[in-house]
Amino acid sequence: MLQPNFIKENKDKVLNGLKVRNFKDAHLIDEIIDLDQKRKEIQAQMDNLQASINSSSKEIGALFQQGKKDEAEGMRANVGEWKSKIKILQEDSTKVKTALEDALYNIPNVPHPTVPAGSTDEDNEVFKAWEGEFPKLHEGNLPHWELSDKYGIFDLKLGVKLTGAGFPVYRGKGAKLQRALIAFFLDEAEKAGYEEFIPPLLVNEDSARGTGQLPDKEGQMYHATVDDLYLIPTAEVPITNVYRDVILDEKDFPIKMTGYTPCFRREAGSYGAHVRGLNRVHQFDKVEIVHIEHPEKSYDALNKMIEHVEALLDQLKLPYRILRLCGGDLGFTSALTFDFEVFSAAQERWLEVSSVSNFETFQSNRLKLRYRDANNKKHLAHTLNGSALALPRILASILENNQTPEGIVIPEVLRPYTRFDIID
Repeated sequence: MLQPNFIKENKDKVLNGLKVRNFKDAHLIDEIIDLDQKRKEIQAQMDNLQASINSSSKEIGALFQQGKKDEAEGMRANVGEWKSKIKILQEDSTKVKTALEDALYNIPNVPHPTVPAGSTDEDNEVFKAWEGEFPKLHEGNLPHWELSDKYGIFDLKLGVKLTGAGFPVYRGKGAKLQRALIAFFLDEAEKAGYEEFIPPLLVNEDSARGTGQLPDKEGQMYHATVDDLYLIPTAEVPITNVYRDVILDEKDFPIKMTGYTPCFRREAGSYGAHVRGLNRVHQFDKVEIVHIEHPEKSYDALNKMIEHVEALLDQLKLPYRILRLCGGDLGFTSALTFDFEVFSAAQERWLEVSSVSNFETFQSNRLKLRYRDANNKKHLAHTLNGSALALPRILASILENNQTPEGIVIPEVLRPYTRFDIID
């Protein structure tokens, strides 16, 4: 969430950034500035009245002691009127603050200057292209959903029986390969200095609001209404909220956290090969990396996170490219996002497997996540997160790119985890 003072002091920058996003409600910027000014004026009136009450209360006692009862009673009547006015002003202040907060929740983050203009994912910029060779598959190669039917790797029909569409059941060597990927990603995160967390899979409204899932992505989240809890769409939500309402010291940076969780998303489905098999599911496994950083170092941290994800894909020997998202495809809370896509040889298309983002102070303002500098002055920290990695499309690409007439060859780096070399 943007701060009203930032919006007021950087109005042109904010408006230009919203244009890059193709944001249609720019009128909210003037409303926010007006509401914030009104809030300050009401607060000033209340402060002045309270000061008069405090001053008069002392005088009233002195007047009674001096026997000036009538004068004291008159002043007491004034104090009563001022208290009534404060009560009315408090009600007005609550209404204005609510309207201000509602408006602020509807303003997305200001994009970084390097974010390209554009409306859809077709306008995303290729930040790093794949320069190696693409896998050459044998004649009669299959997409991953047909490979699964052949080798018994995962079962979507059984998922429909147990739950519904979009909930795969992994079995046999497919389950072991899934577990191997999770362990590999976590071990690599540990080597890179990330502290591992196993967070709850359900969060309260404050947590979902803190990282920006509410109110922006409310329709994508599964809501347990009886307890008013939400199934997490990503481990980013509970892990980042570990530091909600926390004041750090500069020496605490960098804070690096990782965690594996199942993730749940009520994304609207569509039809066609691009969403078949594991290409789009409602429950999936993911290892997340989260950084909390000093503002001056957050973009260095972003580069290191990108390098970390690259190293994972290099070790898996999967062809990949990196995209810089355009304004129209940028997430609501992000200032800058890079997407990783791996090439699916059997489908002959790129599949998104990771997003790495810097949110700057957008999340930390909601989270009230701050730090003290050397002069004991408080500032908002920067938050970042990335998928390292999301498993369904990684698994799909491994199955498709490594298929042979004899079976599916397991990437060498995973064999110590799977304890088998091939799915046949």
